Amino acid sequence: MEPAARRRTLAVKVGPLTIGGGAPVVIQSMTNTRSSDIDATLEQIRLLAAAGCELVRVAVPDETAAAALAELVKKSPLPLVADIHFDIRLAYRALEAGVPKVRINPGNIGGREKLRELCRRAEDCGAALRIGVNAGSLDRRLLKKHGGITAAALVESALEYLDEVEATGFRAIVVSLKASDVPTTIEAYRLMSRKARYPLHLGVTAAGPLDIGTIKGAVGIGTLLAEGIGDTIRVSLTAPPVEEVRVARQILEVLHLRPQGGPELISCPTCGRCTVDLVPLVEEVSRLLRGCPHPVKVAVMGCAVNGPGEAREADIGITAGRRRGLIFRRGKVVRTVPQERLLEALQEELDALDLSGEFGNAGGGEDK
Repeated sequence: MEPAARRRTLAVKVGPLTIGGGAPVVIQSMTNTRSSDIDATLEQIRLLAAAGCELVRVAVPDETAAAALAELVKKSPLPLVADIHFDIRLAYRALEAGVPKVRINPGNIGGREKLRELCRRAEDCGAALRIGVNAGSLDRRLLKKHGGITAAALVESALEYLDEVEATGFRAIVVSLKASDVPTTIEAYRLMSRKARYPLHLGVTAAGPLDIGTIKGAVGIGTLLAEGIGDTIRVSLTAPPVEEVRVARQILEVLHLRPQGGPELISCPTCGRCTVDLVPLVEEVSRLLRGCPHPVKVAVMGCAVNGPGEAREADIGITAGRRRGLIFRRGKVVRTVPQERLLEALQEELDALDLSGEFGNAGGGEDK
């Protein structure tokens, strides 16, 4: 089953990228280096780019960081987003440095006239703005009106800021409405998608460490993408930024919004029928697949019930038995091997995969 048809939004240019307007969903992350450390920041950006990141945000907390932006813009392999809070002058400096997008929270930059002035300067520079509304910085008036942090309060806040932006004639806008509560985040984006046509940046803020943050991001972002909502995403994790990109890619791949970029490993849940310790076997196969460049689906099954029949969709699979295991391709058994040779035989099958995605002569019959 495919996700719902994508909600059509306005197209916003960010350097060579297009966000919205039917363009593919853009993967974002954010560096955790000091932006003033140009070499360290560029090294992290290169790692993010290699992992599949397409747009990267850098913190600009002070003048020292702002002074580094021009060189970062010049040398970065990815378009940059300058993350600005509290001091609107830093946003002006970012635009002067050639940053193609600036992220602000209008609630903490000092008033609506400053927001309008920033829009005018962004227009002059051909840059985009991300209007970010966060649950933690909602106006007290809206908190009182809505009885606390609600989806309606987040959306009303965003719409008020958009009124100010639109009064200037500026339209290169991406909107985000983030909360750490997943249902609130989902409902806010659903409501916003019915109120305005600007591209939406999806994310669950302060989602937590890798394990729970991955779950929150997958549920919140994945639900919205499956409904056709969202134009760019960041999976916020208290983890190395490369992990954010890895999870984001996986969310897009499982929803068929991005071609599979490498191997996909599927494995059965353990149960009393397993005749081997399946968990370490799956971990070993996972390590083996890290160097495989092909978008191949590999199955690891722990008994005859789940494989190869239940894993018929896999390109290559192994079924572990007490002393022997089966090697199968697309549901058809091609080899029987001793249990201790399962990984070796799987590697042989992977080596036989040619660049077209088909397999070469990978043997057949029983290994003695």
